[in-house]
Amino acid sequence: MKSAYKGYEAYSYLEKGKDISSIEMCKGDKRVKEYLIELDDIQEAKVKSIVDEKIFISLHEHPVLFPEHLERDIFEYNREGKQRCAYEALSRGYYDAIFDNLMDGVCTITSNSGWKWDDILIDLGMRLCDLAHQDFVIKCEKVEDIYRAKSEGKVALIPTLEGAAPIENELDRIDILYGFGIRLMGITYSESNALGSGLKEEKDGGLTNFGKKAVERMNKIGMAIDCSHVGVQTTLDVIEYSKDPIILSHVGARSLWNTKRLTPDEVLIACAKKGGVIGVEAAPHTTITEKNKEHSIESFMEHFEYIKNLVGIDHVAFGPDTVYGDHVKLHSVLAAKFDIKKITGTKEHPKVEYVKGLENPTETSKNIVRYLVKHGYSDEEIEKVLESKLSSVVRTEKIGRASCRERV
Repeated sequence: MKSAYKGYEAYSYLEKGKDISSIEMCKGDKRVKEYLIELDDIQEAKVKSIVDEKIFISLHEHPVLFPEHLERDIFEYNREGKQRCAYEALSRGYYDAIFDNLMDGVCTITSNSGWKWDDILIDLGMRLCDLAHQDFVIKCEKVEDIYRAKSEGKVALIPTLEGAAPIENELDRIDILYGFGIRLMGITYSESNALGSGLKEEKDGGLTNFGKKAVERMNKIGMAIDCSHVGVQTTLDVIEYSKDPIILSHVGARSLWNTKRLTPDEVLIACAKKGGVIGVEAAPHTTITEKNKEHSIESFMEHFEYIKNLVGIDHVAFGPDTVYGDHVKLHSVLAAKFDIKKITGTKEHPKVEYVKGLENPTETSKNIVRYLVKHGYSDEEIEKVLESKLSSVVRTEKIGRASCRERV
């Protein structure tokens, strides 16, 4: 357990049933029995050394508790706008810094359709208010915050937005989001918006004129760009137009499993060639393969190794996209809203109750390190992929502006 955690629970300064709902939350990283990759004593010692000495950054997570009874409570939970950060569960994991993607498309506080400007600000403001009442998870605005979190046994949280729909046609909203702490923003979240085409659209019109202006503004202020949920042509346009490298924070290789949710080789190569970073995704039933059709740590790491061999280890990292709760059921409950079949396709594969070895951020962080050690990766290689090429999203003063070719 990380030394700085002192027992704080999310929004514990509020009165349940009066200031905040008394919805029953799941049991965090104890929801199902933990699965850990088996190691020998020498490997266990190496894992401990790595965890003690190296910085581990997740490019994409949702480190919050979801309701125990999802079908009954999820919409009330989302409407309330107070997602509970899983502080205790995070204290038992290996992450030192997390790109927290907040409520993303389920941010339906005032609207049933989500992605409204007011809702995004409410979500962000509530989360930051909760963070301000404790000091284990710290809001991360500069690279020193990550080093401080590591040295003090804390977790640095970098607020992130998965899609740019809330800015509508207002460029200055990018600056406002940056001012409130957003350091990474996606161009689209699967659906098209004023900037470009989402990955679930049948036709991809590429980056729009307004999209070019948005990319230019993000470059100017130092907000990193994510294209994980963006159409192929729009992503290629963003890579070409952006002066800075971009990030694919949570994707997989379409060559291993042919669905729209995963990324074709040409995009992976273009991203890396520009100096970008690619984080491997682990949300249920995404990073499966023809060899490993049952989603698990094995199929997930098959995607990692494929991308590593395709573009080089300097450009691959991890963005598992896990939650504390029943992720499979969450997808089922929200399937109609997100048109999940249009994204994941209809290819036949075994359905899992949860992704073995990657059930939540805590378990995921442990098994990534254990897998790398068990499979003989060197200390230098492990450091590269755990740090997610830290400087791709961090500059000396602010998150978002360092060259991807530099290492912190």
